Amino acid sequence: DILTGRLEPGTALREQEVSGRFGVSRGPVRDAFQQLTQQGLLTTEPNKGVRVAPQPSMTVRPLVAELRRTIETFVLDTIFDQITEQDIIEWTSILRDIEDACQRGDKAALIEHDLRFHRSIVQSHDDREFYLIWQPIAMRMLMQYWRFGEDLMQSYEEHKAVLDAIRSGDKEAAVKALAENIQ
Repeated sequence: DILTGRLEPGTALREQEVSGRFGVSRGPVRDAFQQLTQQGLLTTEPNKGVRVAPQPSMTVRPLVAELRRTIETFVLDTIFDQITEQDIIEWTSILRDIEDACQRGDKAALIEHDLRFHRSIVQSHDDREFYLIWQPIAMRMLMQYWRFGEDLMQSYEEHKAVLDAIRSGDKEAAVKALAENIQ
C-alpha cells in the first residue's frame, strides 16, 4: 500500500487498525512496523506513533537512484559469468508478470514485479551484504514509482532489454540496460 501510493506519506498507522485489516494479532504488525521503519518506509516518533515516511526530497532522489544503480550494476557485473539457466528461467517468469501487469494497467502489480526482478538479481550474489545495503535504498526509491506515466509498457521493454542482453551473453549491454532502467 505504501509503494503503490494507497497510503500517502504522513499517513498515521495504528497497530489495532492494521491488525484488524489483515486478521492478525498486533505482535506481527508491530514486527512489520519495525521492519518497514528499518527499510525507510515508515517513521516513528515518541508520542506520535508510526507514519508513512515522506518520499525522498528532490535533492536526495538523484543520490538514491545513483546508489541503487551502482549497487545493482556492480552485482550484475560481478555475477554475470555465474548466471545459471535457473536464474534466466526465474527472470523470464518475472518478466512475463511485468508484461501482464503493464498490459492490464495494474501499477501496483507492476511495482511488485519490478521489485521482484531487481531483488532477484541482487540476491543472486553470494554476499548477502549487497541485499542488506540495497533493500532500504530500493524501497525509498520505489515510494515514488506509483506515479508511473501512462506508457507502462516502457517498463516492460526496459526489463526485457536487460534479460535479452543476459541471454545473449553480452555483459556490457546487460549492465548498461540495467543502469538505464533505474531512473
